Amino acid sequence: MSFLSIEQKSFATHYHGYEVNPGRNQELMRRVFQLRYDVYCTECHFLEAEDYPDHGESDEYDTQSAHFTAFDRGEGLAGYVRLVRPDAIETFPFQNHCVELLQDVQLPPAIESAEISRLMVREDLRRRRGDLVTGASTGESGPKPAVELRDSSPQILLSLYREMYTHSVRNGIRYWYAAMERSLARALVRMNFGFRQIGPATNYYGPVAPYVADLREFERRLGQCNPALLAWMQRAPCVQTHNEFAVSSS
Repeated sequence: MSFLSIEQKSFATHYHGYEVNPGRNQELMRRVFQLRYDVYCTECHFLEAEDYPDHGESDEYDTQSAHFTAFDRGEGLAGYVRLVRPDAIETFPFQNHCVELLQDVQLPPAIESAEISRLMVREDLRRRRGDLVTGASTGESGPKPAVELRDSSPQILLSLYREMYTHSVRNGIRYWYAAMERSLARALVRMNFGFRQIGPATNYYGPVAPYVADLREFERRLGQCNPALLAWMQRAPCVQTHNEFAVSSS
């Protein structure tokens, strides 16, 4: 039996991630907003479709966010997530809904933190049977899509998390907040992405609770339990040009 070396091993052979520059990648951002509309308005009915006549869902947090996409091998847009930075008074979207914290919880410095938001997967990839993990809802709103599993690894989720991790390391972000369902939190723990619950569950487009993750703790745990995955996460993704995705079908 042969094994890939730590340097060679890939955990997302069917998908690749990409950090979007909204100023340069306006066509791709249009596709992102359309995907968000499809999930939030058409499929899950969390938002009123008539409020978005251009069939693109966006909000006031987009301008203070970093945006990440996952593409399949045919360059189809497979998934999306964003990292929201604190506002002028150093608060995050989850704090508008998850207002109560557990006893003795101390929040990390806002300047070193970001909130995972709008995590979603394209509809046809959520509906395959036999290879799904449910509960991939997190962030400022909470749709409940599933994430495709291939080779025992949720590749879309890993592609997006890898992009977020690379961006965070480069920009001094150490802590991630997420408002998510317990099922997703358990799945992330099994992947050694340790999130700690910091508040009680609340009805936030379904029952979710606020969590926080320390990336230094994540690196320590993953280095012990799955050094190949840590090496893959820390190997900077290939830089793509924005023109590569400008004419891709969604």
